[in-house]
Amino acid sequence: MISGIGKSVRRKEDQRFITGSGRYSDDISRPNQLHLYVLRSPVAHALLKSVDTTAAAAAEGVVGVYDAEDLERGGVTAMLTGWPVENKDGSPMIDPPRVVLATGKLAYVGQPIAGVIAESRLLAKDAAELIEFEYEELPAIVDTAGALAPDAPQIWDEAPNNLSFDWGIGDEEATEAAFAKAAHVVEIDTVQNRLVPSAMEPRALVCEYDAPSEEFTMYVSHQAPHLARFFHARSNLNIPEHKFRVVAPDVGGGFGSKSYQYSEEMVALFATRELGRPVKWVSERSEAFLSDAHARDHVTHSAMALDENGKILAVKSSVIANLGAFISLFGAAIPTAFHATMLTGVYAIPACYGEVKGVLTNTVPTDAYRGAGRPEAAYTIERLIETAAAKLGIDSIELRRRNFIPPDAFPYATPMGMEYDSGEYAKCLDLTLEAADYAGFEKRRAEAAARGKLRGMGVCVYVEVAGPGPSAPQIAWGAKMAGYEAATVRVNSDATVKVMTGTHSHGQGHETTFAQIVSEQLSIPIDDIEIIHGDTGQIPFGQGTYGSRSLTVGGSAIFNGVTKIIEKGKKIAAHILEAPLEEIDFIDGFFKVGDTDRILAFKDVAFEAYVPGNYPLDVLEPGLEETAFYDPPNFTFPAGAHCCELEIDPETGVVEILNYNVGDDLGVIINPMIVDGQIHGGIAQGVGQALMENAQYDLESGQPLSGSFLDYCMPRADNLPMFGSDTVDSYSPTNPLGAKGAGEAGTIGAPVTVMNAVLNALGPVGVTDLTMPATSNKIWDAINAARDGVSDTAA
Repeated sequence: MISGIGKSVRRKEDQRFITGSGRYSDDISRPNQLHLYVLRSPVAHALLKSVDTTAAAAAEGVVGVYDAEDLERGGVTAMLTGWPVENKDGSPMIDPPRVVLATGKLAYVGQPIAGVIAESRLLAKDAAELIEFEYEELPAIVDTAGALAPDAPQIWDEAPNNLSFDWGIGDEEATEAAFAKAAHVVEIDTVQNRLVPSAMEPRALVCEYDAPSEEFTMYVSHQAPHLARFFHARSNLNIPEHKFRVVAPDVGGGFGSKSYQYSEEMVALFATRELGRPVKWVSERSEAFLSDAHARDHVTHSAMALDENGKILAVKSSVIANLGAFISLFGAAIPTAFHATMLTGVYAIPACYGEVKGVLTNTVPTDAYRGAGRPEAAYTIERLIETAAAKLGIDSIELRRRNFIPPDAFPYATPMGMEYDSGEYAKCLDLTLEAADYAGFEKRRAEAAARGKLRGMGVCVYVEVAGPGPSAPQIAWGAKMAGYEAATVRVNSDATVKVMTGTHSHGQGHETTFAQIVSEQLSIPIDDIEIIHGDTGQIPFGQGTYGSRSLTVGGSAIFNGVTKIIEKGKKIAAHILEAPLEEIDFIDGFFKVGDTDRILAFKDVAFEAYVPGNYPLDVLEPGLEETAFYDPPNFTFPAGAHCCELEIDPETGVVEILNYNVGDDLGVIINPMIVDGQIHGGIAQGVGQALMENAQYDLESGQPLSGSFLDYCMPRADNLPMFGSDTVDSYSPTNPLGAKGAGEAGTIGAPVTVMNAVLNALGPVGVTDLTMPATSNKIWDAINAARDGVSDTAA
């Protein structure tokens, strides 16, 4: 069956997943392997005076114990920062060395101190308890805004006031001038709660070293195997890349958190070379809360200036972003390049200025998590819209319509340096409001009130930047990472096809959608197409999967590779059919000579490509295999509108989401079913941030208060309705597929949509502000405080 672009093909990979045949990193064991256990800091901030591993090294089954001094003797000291930013004055940010194992200081609960290698995980864990380390506890700082206070505990001597960078973007002078002449100004304070990524599969790895060849192999739960190799080879390990193979097998979710360098990987690589045996490490869920990069954690003050007619003149934003104790691989880029650049959203706003202060605290480092900066930007602009509409007495839907970037304005240059490719914002909003029966909401609100419930409806119109990597915008931000993607397309003599791609699938369904692209181009059955990913020993160099880039960049590389296959096929067909090359067309799986009946099937050309003597070798090389690259000229900009309807029980504060609808502009849709799944998953994560998830620390001791799912609430099926999802017909001119990316779209708009609905429901009882997560307890407190006349704001 030909299963090309636009068809809801069932995912090919699901057969192995639902039958238990998936092969994850923890399923991989190597002969004679050892096990790693990592001893972690029990305190948030302390001087580390000594580490004594003598007793642990003598324990049963222990083969090796390593602390920072051991690694340093082996040339391993610190991990890399992948995307540094500059201060407003052009000076570099302060970047304390992100050490593999603690040395001199303990900076957060969970920081690795030592690695124990033993014959089993349990033996290694028992031996770790024998390690003695002396420390002098220091006052800790975990509060985001409080980190800049003059009397706050200082973590690093090189970072006065715990400030890593003070970054800005936009035209501050023009923005202030617009505010000075504005008829109306609104200001808001918002908080982005700290999140724990919580992929279904915890991180895991197996490292192996072959001494005769001096080759390393690392099997690891990772989103970007080539980037893992790239950064590890440069992090003091001195491993030549051609001697380093990284394999990311089936991966059970990532959401960004499996894109970085982690200490466990560095220790295992070091140990396997030292000991000459494979080393395995598998995270426990409680470890993941202490070791995997966290996300969000911003405190923001923002403002909007409008004229007398409700036209937005300018927006400005000041963010304090919590980076954690160290700056993770892309940690500095998330609140800056991927957040502040999107502050104007879907609106034609002439002036904008955003500044971000990155602060260091005694917490787990933060980095990208599904949406990575764009949900925060959408939250800011959409809460400003709601606040401005209330002040001006204008319906918020009408205020949005007055300020949308019109479809004929694209490509549209924003004041923050972005150039939006295309957008149908009004169509998305219309689609969503109709599906949500927006017009009938007040009737439903009155019915709910009669039952003693508070009913609310919230709307958001968002745009995000997707497909990170293009050279021009990155140069503008001071980044150095290339953005291309590569693919090798190999057509066998029986016309079956194997595609090797540098992107990685960890739930996105690439083995299906990429095969659909090939099926569409070559008119061959999708079952004849195999997609290979995740093994640097087999695939061309690629950037991996993050930032909704796989289809637009990786899929375009595959498209270009197949296009080259077709062009070579035309040459072979022209020779065999004895026709001029310019007269050969490829239509529906056949090479055809103009308007004649002389044709050659693709499968015949594939066979002929491998038969010696069928064409002159001085004209064509044998075989049918091509490698192609795609380096996008710009990002893509997925967009859409969300609408959430919910009820709140004022006696308990419990929220029930009744209806949720989305209308998206995602460009050309390769597989509508898979896109629906991506949107649904993204919304679920956004709802989690809005109503439940919150990684908290004790403000005095710095101890984490959310160390497991007992203390960190995750959305479940009974917290969510069946979402309504639809798309408008659109096309992005930035790539040959016309696609925009869908992996993070649901997460961008969901948090602010839900919070707009919550505040819409609470408005009649006097609550006008609430921070995420809007837990039932927080809502109940806010309702009662409003009734008592204490405050209309709940923190």
